[in-house]
Amino acid sequence: MTQQALAREGTVSPAIQHVADKEQLEIGCVMAGLAAGEIIIPANVNHTNLVPCGIGKGLRTKVNANIGTSSDFCDLTMELGKLQTAVDYGADTIMDLSTGGDISAIRRAVLNASTVPVGTVPIYQAGIEAIENHGAIVNMTVDEIFAVIAEHARDGVDFMTLHCGVTQASVARLKKQGRMTDIVSRGGAFLIGWMLHHDKENPLYEHYDRLLDLALQYDFAFSLGDGLRPGCLADATDRAQIEELIILGELVDRSRRAGVQTMVEGPGHLPLDQILTNVQLEKSICRGAPFYVLGPLVTDVGAGYDHITAAIGGAIAAGAGADFLCYVTPAEHLSLPTLQDVKVGVIASRIAAHAGDVVKEVKGAREWDAQMSRARKALDWKAQAQLSLDPDLAHQVHSEIPASGATCSMCGKYCAMAIVEKYLGVSANRC
Repeated sequence: MTQQALAREGTVSPAIQHVADKEQLEIGCVMAGLAAGEIIIPANVNHTNLVPCGIGKGLRTKVNANIGTSSDFCDLTMELGKLQTAVDYGADTIMDLSTGGDISAIRRAVLNASTVPVGTVPIYQAGIEAIENHGAIVNMTVDEIFAVIAEHARDGVDFMTLHCGVTQASVARLKKQGRMTDIVSRGGAFLIGWMLHHDKENPLYEHYDRLLDLALQYDFAFSLGDGLRPGCLADATDRAQIEELIILGELVDRSRRAGVQTMVEGPGHLPLDQILTNVQLEKSICRGAPFYVLGPLVTDVGAGYDHITAAIGGAIAAGAGADFLCYVTPAEHLSLPTLQDVKVGVIASRIAAHAGDVVKEVKGAREWDAQMSRARKALDWKAQAQLSLDPDLAHQVHSEIPASGATCSMCGKYCAMAIVEKYLGVSANRC
């Protein structure tokens, strides 16, 4: 039975109780959100070492970190190191996007090592196996696609990106409008190639009930993929993107009727002034389903710094109501990320997520900032480091150029707070 079905019948599962405790919310709030489909708890019954987390309305904005091998570079030890780095710096979930090496073995190793929810994109493996076994992606069969999805479910994958909204209708809309960067979703491209070659409907859409049956068996969550997401600002919020979103909204309804936990993925590249609109559209069309956004990236020219362009967009999206941010690393658009890229990407997205939580008045968000402010007023450098997102870096930076007294080396004896403390008698303890 899924977490959503349990909530609807009034059963408090260990996962539901854990999420309520962690979020410091009444159990009834979490149960109501789950029952309505506005909260999900990705928790595959076969992921036995999982520490569950909740995603959705009223909860802390979550951050996902992508890892995984490529056809050019495959090192399982490196990917497991990225997993640990991401978790150490606060990633709430991991996605294994491996496309090189023994994909099944890599996924199982990641699941075995990960205590946070793990997501995958099964169509990657289905397409790659079709190349290996049949010579081309377009030669994969419907049964082979579903066999891979079932394998991921049996292995314990907690949520899967499924590009169910890439249909003949949405592709026709894309053709009529045209785009600067066409399709940037790898999974979407795999399916569109198959659909155009065979002149058939997307099997993930046509056989959606088959997906629902698998999800009900293993309780993995659907992450309805944005195969037509914009890959540049020029393509943002176009007719193809919105056509796909409307289809995804209809599929959310079908998922909820079946009791399957579902969230919706979103763009992508968006100018600042379109982020709020995109969040509002998803929340309206998809009836409050949790919204999972990639960035969004607010400019196309941030190569090498795209963790920053994504954090800017992510903060606005989170503040507007997005529930889940997929990190972007400095290597985005350029290469496979390194361990350092993973760390920086996670922290940048966590800053964005927390900034959004402050706006949404998520429980505990403003208190965290208040604790930091008190520590700064008291010139308590140890507490400031401990309260920061990267305590080691905070301590290192403070120590690099030492100060002569209790203040930092930026202001030295001209520290505003120290002056006020000395001459106005304002006690740090009263702040």
